[in-house]
Amino acid sequence: MNRPRLPRIVGAAAILIASLVAGGCAGAATSSPSGPAVPSTAASSGPSSAPSTAPSVAPSSAPSAAATPVPSDGQTAGQVRTDAWGIEQVWVPAGTFKMGTDAAAITQLKAAGPPDWVEPALDAEAPAHEVTLTSGYWIDKTEVTNAAFAAFVDAGGYTNQALWSDEGWAWLEGKDATRLPLHCQGDVPEHPRMCLTWYEAQAYAAWRAGRLPTEAEWEYAARGAVSAVYPWGDAFDIDLANVINSTGPKPVGSYPAGKSWVGALDMAGNAMEWVADWLDAGYYATSPAQDPTGPASGTVKVEKGGWWGSNEFVARSAYRHYEDPPTYGDHHIGFRIASQ
Repeated sequence: MNRPRLPRIVGAAAILIASLVAGGCAGAATSSPSGPAVPSTAASSGPSSAPSTAPSVAPSSAPSAAATPVPSDGQTAGQVRTDAWGIEQVWVPAGTFKMGTDAAAITQLKAAGPPDWVEPALDAEAPAHEVTLTSGYWIDKTEVTNAAFAAFVDAGGYTNQALWSDEGWAWLEGKDATRLPLHCQGDVPEHPRMCLTWYEAQAYAAWRAGRLPTEAEWEYAARGAVSAVYPWGDAFDIDLANVINSTGPKPVGSYPAGKSWVGALDMAGNAMEWVADWLDAGYYATSPAQDPTGPASGTVKVEKGGWWGSNEFVARSAYRHYEDPPTYGDHHIGFRIASQ
C-alpha cells in the first residue's frame, strides 16, 4: 500500500489545533498515513526476498521464554523500572481523562484544512468521553527497537506456538518463519521495529510477559488527566517529534523534550503504534466509562500516534488510525508493550 507524502502543514493550522484544548478536547484523525512516496513493505504480502538481518545489539538480559511478570509496584507517575528483558518502562497510575474529541472541536479541525484523507475520518473521534482506568500499569518508555525484537527472534519466538494467538499462529503457518521479521528500513538496532503485523507484535508482547496496551491506556499515557493535545502539551512543535518533513525513523528517544507526562517518548512521531483494540468508528458512543477494551471483534486494529513524514493532525494523542487489519505491516508502524 502506498502512503502519499504530505506537504508541510504548519503555521495557522497548528495554532488552531492547539486552541482546541480550551474546549477540553483533542482530535484523533483516522486515515492513510503519509510518508515518502515509496511502496510500503506489507507483511501481509508474505516474506520479502531479503531476510531480515538480526541487529547486533540485544538486551543484556533476554529470557528465552515468558517469565513471571514483575508485580505492579509503581508508586508515582513516571517512575522508571527496567524489566527482566532489559527494557525501560514507566509507571502510569490509575486515573481519569477525557478521551476523543467533541463535535465543536471536530468542526474546527475540519476548517483548519487537514489532508483529504484525514478530514472524513475525524467524526470517528466523537463523542469526547470521560474514561477511568482503575489500575495502574507499566508501559515501555520507547517504541520496541530492532535490537529488542531480535532477542525474541533469537529465542525462537517464531517457532514457539505458546506465544501466539490461534489467529496469529494460523497467519504464521503460511509464512517461512526463517525469513521473518521482514527486512525494514535497514534494521538499525536502535530504530523502532517496524514492518510487523499486529500478530507479531502480540506474540512479542506475550514473550515479554506483557501485552499490547489498550487504546485508552495508550492515550492516557500520552495525554494524562489534563487530556493534552500532544504528549508535551497543547501546542504543536516541529522540534519535539519525528514527524513533519522526516524521511525515515530515528533512534528511539531522540526527542526527550517531547516526552509525555509519565516520561514516555516518541508518542507523537517516529512510528505509529499498534494497540490492542479493534476499531469501530461508533464505539465511543457506547464505550464503557471504566477500562474500555474496544469492540469484541472487527477487521481493523487501531494504531495510535504520528509517524515520520506525517503531520500535526495525526501527531495528536487522540489520533486513531483506521485502515489496517492485523495481518498488515509496513515501514510506518511500530509498537510498545504494557505490563501489570
